[in-house]
Amino acid sequence: MMQETYKIKKHIAVLLLLVLGIWFLAGCGGEEPEQTGNVYHIYMVEKNETRIDYVDVATDIDNQGQLVTFLLAQLTNVPVNNAYRAAIPEGVSLPAVTIRESTVTLDFESDYYNFSTGGEILSRAAIVRTLTQVPGLSYCSFLVGGNALLSATGLPVGIMRADQFIDNNGNEINTEEKVTLTLYFANETGDGLVKIDREVVYSSNIPVEKLVLEQLISGVTEDEAAMGASPVINGDTKVLSVIEKDGICYVNLDAGFLAVTQTVSPEVALYSIVNSLVELGNVNKVQFSVNGETEILFREKYSLDTPYDRNLEIIAPESVVPVVEADN
Repeated sequence: MMQETYKIKKHIAVLLLLVLGIWFLAGCGGEEPEQTGNVYHIYMVEKNETRIDYVDVATDIDNQGQLVTFLLAQLTNVPVNNAYRAAIPEGVSLPAVTIRESTVTLDFESDYYNFSTGGEILSRAAIVRTLTQVPGLSYCSFLVGGNALLSATGLPVGIMRADQFIDNNGNEINTEEKVTLTLYFANETGDGLVKIDREVVYSSNIPVEKLVLEQLISGVTEDEAAMGASPVINGDTKVLSVIEKDGICYVNLDAGFLAVTQTVSPEVALYSIVNSLVELGNVNKVQFSVNGETEILFREKYSLDTPYDRNLEIIAPESVVPVVEADN
């Protein structure tokens, strides 16, 4: 995955906006030019702050960092439809952007907090949905002045994915829930599980079972790592579907789940998910599949064709002190 870090400074962004502005003006007043290259949705926010919508823009840019820069510039453009505003309007400063592996981090200045609560969430949804179209980018993180963006409830927003926000109904996008999850990560040696209680603020349209999986995939915080917890699942793993029925949680992951994560044993990888989901109370067993297939021998040891019960014996004797984390 991409390790290079891109820093986008204000004067570069301004120059790019000028170039793009000329490009847009050249396309106005005549026939709409034929779009070539890859087409991306550029999301914008309705001025009455009830919904988001998008326009399509095409580009031949295939470099990941340059494409992010291009899309961010598009997100600052004033929409042709005057019923909408730009997702990043004038007066909101974005001095730096960092890309690391599958996450793009936007570091805004303090003027980001000038948004109303509803307008901020809609802008965030528009930005995340736009940037996570970039190949290789699945997650988006917001900082303000180098510190984690705080939600209206005062908790860090955390890492976001496009599917955490839904289309059309702004009220549903604005709905947030707060829950304390009990998650199990690997210990430092990878042969046992460490229990962590994590408080999460999330969009209510996400099933809590999926939320658990995404929290496990997102890894551990610096504080949790300092206390002995380690990532347990490959961070590029994607949740294809998760359904709970009659006490069994059916978890369908992509092939990223099969990748070995450092020195984590196969037992720890499996039971981190099983134990975490069973903690929800409505789940008794977990049935795994990879790309819809269950006839798989996980790490050449564990068959995925039968459901798994919770395993308490694999939990390390000493648990990590609970920390507060958040996602939206």
